[in-house]
Amino acid sequence: MINSINVLMYLERQTNFRAQDILILLGPTASGKTKLAVQLARSLNAEIISADSRQVYRGMDIGTGKDIQEYEDVPYHLIDIVNPGEQYNVSRFLADFEQAYGQIKAKGKQVIVCGGTGFYIQALLTSQPYNQIPTDIIWREQLERKTKAEIEAYLSDYTVPEGYLIDYSSKKRMVRALEVLRWLSDPIHVLPASQPIYTATILGLDPAVEIRRQRISRRLHQRLEQGMVEEVEKLLDQGVTYEQLAYYGLEYKYISYYLQDKLTYEAFVTKLETEIHRYAKRQMTYLRKMEKDGVDIQWIV
Repeated sequence: MINSINVLMYLERQTNFRAQDILILLGPTASGKTKLAVQLARSLNAEIISADSRQVYRGMDIGTGKDIQEYEDVPYHLIDIVNPGEQYNVSRFLADFEQAYGQIKAKGKQVIVCGGTGFYIQALLTSQPYNQIPTDIIWREQLERKTKAEIEAYLSDYTVPEGYLIDYSSKKRMVRALEVLRWLSDPIHVLPASQPIYTATILGLDPAVEIRRQRISRRLHQRLEQGMVEEVEKLLDQGVTYEQLAYYGLEYKYISYYLQDKLTYEAFVTKLETEIHRYAKRQMTYLRKMEKDGVDIQWIV
C-alpha cells in the first residue's frame, strides 16, 4: 500500500502515468477522494471528472456530498449537469465522459477521475455494451416484488445471446438480466457499440474501518446541520416526487420517509447512518471484485 504523503513520488517513479490516459481515484464514501484529487490536480496540471452517479444532479448538493468548495480553482466536470427528476445512467455517463475528456486533453492537461460509483469506473476500463442498455425503474420495481423462482421462469422464455452470462446469485441481478433480454427482444433495439476503453493508473483510498465509520457518522450530522432535510423539501417544492427521491437512494430516500411521517426524526437519522455504513461496505466489496476481474488498483493508507 502507498502512504498518502508519497502519492506523487509513486506516480513519478513507479508508473507511466504521464503516458497514461487517466488517473483514477476511487474508494468508499468519506474516504477523502475529493481532497486528494484536488491536491493532485494542482501538482499535475489536471482537471477532475466526477464518477459519481448522483452528483450529476443540480440542487442535490448536501445529500450527495458534492463539497464543491473543496475544488476551489480546480476545474471539474460532470457535476450539476442534469435536472432533478431525470434518470442518469452509465450510457449517458460514458458519452458525457468522452466529451469532457476530449475538452481537457485539448487543453494539454491531465485527466483525474474521482468517484465512488464503481460501476461507472469499470465501464471506462472494460467494454461492457450490455451495461449501456437503459434501465426501466418502474418495471424493475414491479419485477423485484416477484420471487426468484418466478423471475427465473421469465428468463427461460428468452434466448440468451452468446457471451452474455446471467448471474443467478441475487434477485436484483436476475431482474437486470431479464431487463437486458427483454430490451434485446425488441427488433428495433440494437446493442450499443462498444465505448472507448481508457488506460489508467488507479489509486484506491481504503481507510481503516473504524476511521471510515467515524468520518461517515460525523459527516452525516454535519450535513443535517447544513440543511440536508431542507434541501429535500426544496426538491419536493420543485416538483420532484417521493418516488423519485427513493430512486436517488440513501439520504433522499430516508429523508422522504421522515417527511411523510413514516419515520420519526430520531429513527430516520439512526436508520440512515446504518445504511450509509452498509453502503460503504458494499462499495468496497464492488471495488475488490473489480480487482478480482483484473483491474489493478494501488491502495493508499
